[in-house]
Order: sequence, then structure tokens, then C-alpha cells
Amino acid sequence: MTYAEVFDVEAGFRTLSEDERARCNALLAEAAILIDAYNPAAGDGARRLVSCRMVRRVLGDGSGGDAPLYPMGASQGSASALGYTQSWTLTGGAAGELYLSRLDKKLLGVGSKIGAYSPVEGLCDAARN
Repeated sequence: MTYAEVFDVEAGFRTLSEDERARCNALLAEAAILIDAYNPAAGDGARRLVSCRMVRRVLGDGSGGDAPLYPMGASQGSASALGYTQSWTLTGGAAGELYLSRLDKKLLGVGSKIGAYSPVEGLCDAARN
């Protein structure tokens, strides 16, 4: 089961090659599992949008072939020349990995929420009754 189709991922993004289309279908199925793990009751539009965003991060912009210029999801990076140094800061997940960003979680209705739960509270209520 998927929440988006290949043409949804391509829309407003880029045309995918045949190899990328096959990979896209597999990634969409995996994205649906991750989305359901967070909030199976999320709206259809949110699930479709988040699925597309997750898969696009993995597929990249297509400019670098198999070795992109920079990892998808990198927020900062640096490179040197003769010292062979590269450094990247990844904000959400590793390069090439499906993950839910902070915005994706908000779209699904499971964004950051502050709260606390004490398992002892239930015991106190039971003792009073």
C-alpha cells in the first residue's frame, strides 16, 4: 500500500528515469509504513505530501548521478581540495535514508509536543476508589 504514486513524486520535482521509477515505487511503500507508525489516522493529503517529500529527499536532484555533490538533508557542509577534507552536518536522517523531518511530523499531526506522564498517577486514583 502506498499513499502516493510515481507521478505525484515527479510533479513539481523532476522526471524520473526508469530505474528511479522502480526505486520510487519501493520507497513509497516503505514511506507508507513509516507514516503509519507515526500516525495512521493522518489525512490523505498529508500522507501523500509527506510520502513525496520523503522519497524526493532520497532520490536527490539528479544532478550528481550516483554520487551527488552533497548529501540530501545536509544543512551545512565544507570541502577542501588537496587536503581531501569533507565535512557535512545532517539535520534529519542520513543521506539516502527515508526519514520524517520535523515539518513532516507536524503535517502528520505528531509534531513536537511538550508533556509528561507519570505511571504513578493512575495508582493513586485507583487507591482512592
